[in-house]
Amino acid sequence: MPTRILLADDHALFRAGVKALLSPNEFEVVAEANNGQDAMRLARLHEPEVALIDISMPGLNGVDVAREVLRAMPRCKVIMLTMHQDHAYLAEALRAGARGYILKSRGAGELVEALREVAGGGRYLSPGLSRAVAEGYLGAETRAANPLTPREREVLQLIAEGNSTKQVAAILCISYKTAESHRQRIMQKLEIHETASLVRYAIRSGIVQP
Repeated sequence: MPTRILLADDHALFRAGVKALLSPNEFEVVAEANNGQDAMRLARLHEPEVALIDISMPGLNGVDVAREVLRAMPRCKVIMLTMHQDHAYLAEALRAGARGYILKSRGAGELVEALREVAGGGRYLSPGLSRAVAEGYLGAETRAANPLTPREREVLQLIAEGNSTKQVAAILCISYKTAESHRQRIMQKLEIHETASLVRYAIRSGIVQP
């Protein structure tokens, strides 16, 4: 049976390119998502064996998607797709439970190799990232734990992307009062009291891209 794959990336042409290079005898893309919320919903619906997730997605970034997918489906294996070679992104992805980290600048054959390795129970990092891994884990010991809950991180990303509290409530299908309550708790926990500072925090934390 082909390995069942969820493909989450906000660029339709990139998703089409990935599907074109995968042999249907070996891999089956059972669902596609172009944002973080859809990726989580479709993962729960289709229960893929492997999730290919872009780090930089609107609504909910790939690292948080990976964390939530693996919390719901521990047997799913996650591979992160990214343009970022920065060790901070890599370390965060690995802490979230990702078993693969693929640079989009690499050749198409590497993605197929990574899928085979990870689907078989192994791990795969694009060549040249081993030093970044070491630096990331060393740095992880000195970084403070993120004080926000997964839902608060989701709300923070939506705020940082320019959404009003009313829009956040609509996107997450929650009441305005609940969305505002999340916003206030985020500000209290972070000791931040203005939206511009929230955006800067989200960028520094890798929740959104500058």
